[in-house]
Amino acid sequence: MIGETLGHYRIHEQIGAGGMGVVYRATDTQLGRDVALKVLPDGFARDSDRLARFKREAHLLASLNHPGIATIYGLEESGEVRAIAMELVDGPTLADRLKGGPIPLEDALPIAGRIAEALEAAHEKGIIHRDLKPANVKVTPDGKVKVLDFGLAKALVESSGASNITGSPTISELASRSGVILGTAAYMSPEQARGKPLDRRTDVWSFGCLLYEMLTGRISFGGDTVSDTIARILEREPNWNALPEKTPQGVRNVLRRCLQKDPQRRLHDMADARLEIEEAVASPLSSVPEAGPSVAGLRAMWRNSALLWISMIIGIAGISFGIWALMRTPPSAHGPLMRFSITLPVNEQLGGLDFPSLALSPTGTHVAYVASRGSMSRLFLHRMDNLQDEPISGTERALGPFFSPDGLWLGFFADGKLMKTSIGGGAPTVLCDAPIGFGAVWGVDNTITFAPTGGSGLMQVSAAGGAPREITKLNEEKGEFSHRWPDLLPGGKAILFTVGATGSWDDAQIVAQSLETGERHVLITGGTFPHYLSTGHLAYARGGSLMAVPFDITSQKVTGSAVVVIPKIWESIDGAVQFSLSPQGHIVFMSGGPAGREHKLVWVDRNKSVEPLAAPMRDYSEPRLSPDGRRLAVTITENSENVWIYDIPTGSFTQLTFEGHNSMPVWTRDGARIAFASNKAGALNLLWKQADGIGADERLATSSQSQAPYSWSPGSHSLVFVEQSPTTGRDIWMLSTDGDLKSRAILQSPSNETGPALSPDGRWLAYVSDDSGRNEVYVVPLGSASATQARRQVSTDGGTEPLWSPEGNEIFYRVGSRMMISRTRTVPDFQAGPPQILFEGTYEKGRESRPAYDVSADGRRFLMVRTNTSEAAPVAFELVLEWFEELRRHLPK
Repeated sequence: MIGETLGHYRIHEQIGAGGMGVVYRATDTQLGRDVALKVLPDGFARDSDRLARFKREAHLLASLNHPGIATIYGLEESGEVRAIAMELVDGPTLADRLKGGPIPLEDALPIAGRIAEALEAAHEKGIIHRDLKPANVKVTPDGKVKVLDFGLAKALVESSGASNITGSPTISELASRSGVILGTAAYMSPEQARGKPLDRRTDVWSFGCLLYEMLTGRISFGGDTVSDTIARILEREPNWNALPEKTPQGVRNVLRRCLQKDPQRRLHDMADARLEIEEAVASPLSSVPEAGPSVAGLRAMWRNSALLWISMIIGIAGISFGIWALMRTPPSAHGPLMRFSITLPVNEQLGGLDFPSLALSPTGTHVAYVASRGSMSRLFLHRMDNLQDEPISGTERALGPFFSPDGLWLGFFADGKLMKTSIGGGAPTVLCDAPIGFGAVWGVDNTITFAPTGGSGLMQVSAAGGAPREITKLNEEKGEFSHRWPDLLPGGKAILFTVGATGSWDDAQIVAQSLETGERHVLITGGTFPHYLSTGHLAYARGGSLMAVPFDITSQKVTGSAVVVIPKIWESIDGAVQFSLSPQGHIVFMSGGPAGREHKLVWVDRNKSVEPLAAPMRDYSEPRLSPDGRRLAVTITENSENVWIYDIPTGSFTQLTFEGHNSMPVWTRDGARIAFASNKAGALNLLWKQADGIGADERLATSSQSQAPYSWSPGSHSLVFVEQSPTTGRDIWMLSTDGDLKSRAILQSPSNETGPALSPDGRWLAYVSDDSGRNEVYVVPLGSASATQARRQVSTDGGTEPLWSPEGNEIFYRVGSRMMISRTRTVPDFQAGPPQILFEGTYEKGRESRPAYDVSADGRRFLMVRTNTSEAAPVAFELVLEWFEELRRHLPK
């Protein structure tokens, strides 16, 4: 057919042939693109049943839209000739590449990962390949991997016919119904070779054959004849010793699970294989064969647990006579620790990391976690029995998940409420108000002990809901400003929690308090996030490490020295630590942490152009430009938080604050002074200092509640700030700097009001409120008698971090990764235009609606803190089974 035209396709050359037809390079004369034109076998058009079935299958195959799958463009008919137009993929096939021998491990695993990803996408659409082999995989010159002929084997089946494998290694005249063999012999699954019905597990087998051949250069079940090959598939195992010595244990386990002859024992989902391969690619040195069980093997471990227990019982009965002797001898060394890395899907990132984001169920069968898909965060449930991750409905903007003692319910904080939901599904139930929520624990008596805010004592409420009661009180004489992160001791008569009084959370106290008498014992000075371990130890965090110390529960005293048990664990600046334990001694945790992260300061203009500042990479937050735009006040976190001044023209830094933790700088309107929040005298309170660094810090307010500065009035006579109330959450106040430094509440309600920004003329206040159930940006006239009635809503789909343009005719705010703009008019009355997206990107986000950006003096550019992509939100966490056994080996009793 070379030189002929079929429909609007001009055929140039033959580029392939097989049982499914002849493939030509052709040009689509209508769209001017080259395509692969597969002309189907002779006689195809004469079988009306097969032709109708093929059209139905082709329409389904055309729905596959994945970068790793060759796209079907359309069908073409001319007389008795039928053809299918497909994406033309240049480059050698995997079969061509394997002619040169095995593929190096560092090249083979990424290729296998892309193939697994393509299969996973097709399986989600209900489409099975049925003929996966090296000849149906192309690797383009630029390294892209494309799987060809997806599902065509089924589409080309005859309506009748007997088994016929004599055409192997190509497919010819084959069918997929029961009793008929379909597939190239060397890559057929056992059920395919027997002519049985097929599902996605047949592709899993073929993938295992393909991966084995890539690593070894050998066909896994090769034989001299088709019959020999089929016999080996049904009766023999591959030569596992042929695998390269450096093959990661996780990859070895994937191969063994893929090539299980019994489909019930075979890996059921390509996602499991993909995750294990991606982990091996990302961490080649940490996934050597001695690393223990793999993520892909976790399902098998759980599925076989019943058989394991039965075997153990029989074994115990058989050796009961020897128990006495065994008890008199030292125990033998334990086996390798079982560690698993649980990687989130590619479209998810872990979120809510200022609060606990992980919760392991008491049964050890589920992990709840906070993650975001796009701009919206919610709770997800990871089920260990099938390695599925499912979003939990109704948990948008949720924080701090925790399980009920029976593992059937999940508690969490969201939208200023303490809530619960069943892990089996259904709408969440509101239990009581909790403006923020700094930790909770569900007791066996069906009560929940929780911290409703970051500036309160602990409260307790029935798990059925109702009015909470106070169970701890802040000792303001000792400078206490927060009780948070509670954990119950066994029996539920006493509770552990963290007391914030001065310095950072590494300076906090960990205490135990009786719920009956109120008697309190200080256990640790210098730590946060305590948890009791049934091994007789107390776990807590300090300096980004998880510590453990012997603990006598009867006397409620620490009885030994602390030891580091996880050297690098995620600890937030608010004292939350990302780990959770089950009573059996399993642990789930997140490595690393925000401390020491490096960011870049960049300008982003309205045309989305990005220009870095000359400032070096450091852990920046809350940048604020001076009124003249020549200097920058910014919080830098190193060993502690402090405010620094960056001179933009000269590129030099000067440290402004020194003692304690100091953050959230705000320039006065004349640029002479900087207000900031500091905890060096107890709770975070308002201070200010001359911007040139001369002179001492001066206190603007004294309160037992946390305060944060936001915006100055014209003339810098008043400072708008946010104060944390134990009863009403975050409220907006105004402090007069003239005279006696008096403060008055501007916006105070049961909802959270935060992010206040005064307009340039001082007449209007933009702020954020969550009284609608989510954060939205509003504007209210300053001094309005009824703020709720007078306010105007600016955002329409959520919003935080509002700032005004220097002219006051625009309001900027953020929704997820998007920078939004609303054009406004303030005379004679306020009006806000419809929000529009200015730009989008991976930039640091502000906490509690504190803007993590600033606007240039001309209003044309935005100073952003760009996230280092290598330090972006994490996408994986670790699970360790029988972790208590490891503790017992290393910790003093």
